Amino acid sequence: MKREWKKKLMLSMLAAAGAGLLTGGCGKKEEEAPLPPQKPQTVVEAEEPKEPDLKEEETLPDEETVTEDEHAGEARSYLTGEWVKKKLSRQRPVSCMIGNTDSALPQYGIGQAQVIFEAPVEGGLTRLMGIFENYKKIEKLGSVRSSRLYYAYYSMGFDAIYLHYGQASYAQGFLESGQIDDLNGLEYEVDKAVIYRDSAKKAPHNAYATGTGILAGIELKQYDTKYDKDFKGHFQFAEEEKPVKLKGKSSQGAAIVQPGYLINKPYFEYNPKDGLYYRYQYGARHIDGNDSSQLAVKNILIQNSSVRTLDDKGYLEIAVTGEGSGWYITNGRAAEITWKREEQFAPARYFDSEGNEILLNPGKTWVCITDNSHLDRVHIYEDAAQMQ
Repeated sequence: MKREWKKKLMLSMLAAAGAGLLTGGCGKKEEEAPLPPQKPQTVVEAEEPKEPDLKEEETLPDEETVTEDEHAGEARSYLTGEWVKKKLSRQRPVSCMIGNTDSALPQYGIGQAQVIFEAPVEGGLTRLMGIFENYKKIEKLGSVRSSRLYYAYYSMGFDAIYLHYGQASYAQGFLESGQIDDLNGLEYEVDKAVIYRDSAKKAPHNAYATGTGILAGIELKQYDTKYDKDFKGHFQFAEEEKPVKLKGKSSQGAAIVQPGYLINKPYFEYNPKDGLYYRYQYGARHIDGNDSSQLAVKNILIQNSSVRTLDDKGYLEIAVTGEGSGWYITNGRAAEITWKREEQFAPARYFDSEGNEILLNPGKTWVCITDNSHLDRVHIYEDAAQMQ
């Protein structure tokens, strides 16, 4: 009713205005009014100022359509910030514990991980945990090794299904609590479905998985393969066309990055040609045995954490909650950051020196968990010639 009343009022006003034009003013208007050609000219002239607006409105949807078509059926990955198929972007990843002793090398499938965590374990060694988005086509993955409690919590921050073969005693209670979706090779049915033995390797470095086996294990355990609806991602990423450029007093050049692990002595070397950091350890290139490619990542996060020894076997406890210092390294530069994590099941968050949550550049990320009581072992060099 209101819309009809307004329409009648508008018609009355237009009629009154038209009558005024016909009866008021000088004689020239009286002569022009009856001429038929003048009416369409008057209408055209009144509409002309609106034409640019109409053209803009017509152009904007076309521009949006071009942008949407460019990534039609795609969404940004929670692990890399890169555009992937929408179905894949909603698929929960699988994390896998991977042995990192010299006798376990080469590792297989590690180059297909989107995120890699490295943390100390007993005896000064490190163990790796790869997080895989598109795991279904992995031909060989491993060697699959045992869990540590802190690694299980790192995995949960990504809502990942956790693949491992056994665990330290300190992790057993949590892994059996039902709070984490895990594939444990010590379980007979999981071992049968997921794990196979490579006769060329000696135990405990002979247990491997395949993408087909992982799918069978997930089906066996009836785990949900989609992210939780409330999941917002672990990392926050910059737009591809607006890459992060680290500047300011809290940043420096970073041609070489040494996280300071004692046994494998790893380091990353920046290649300005492709903007990636290439990984070395045990005095050689760190490669994936599936294709002999060297591991390389876009981002490195150094996360300084509280570490303490639990027993005479050297098992460690690493604080996964609270906060600490660290570094974010990308595109040949490093900046000081802080990290915070409120509870074990939530993702960690990373902040710059001004307290703003940082954005990572789209691409793969390597997270180095370091002992905050031995920060003197961590070195970042502006020039490769400075490396010790």
